[in-house]
Amino acid sequence: MAKIKVTKVKSAINRTQSQKRTLESLGLSKIGQTVVHDDTPSILGMVNKVKHLISVEETK
Repeated sequence: MAKIKVTKVKSAINRTQSQKRTLESLGLSKIGQTVVHDDTPSILGMVNKVKHLISVEETK
């Protein structure tokens, strides 16, 4: 299964509570923090919801 590397690049200050919780569920708390997730539909939905706060790279 493919993996994606998700990095938080912007702050969650002045964002909706839903977006803050989505970042938490992705495992992102600090700017610059990177996590690796499987490329599943649920993860991609969360990534799409906060795409303006993160950067995403595909890994193999």
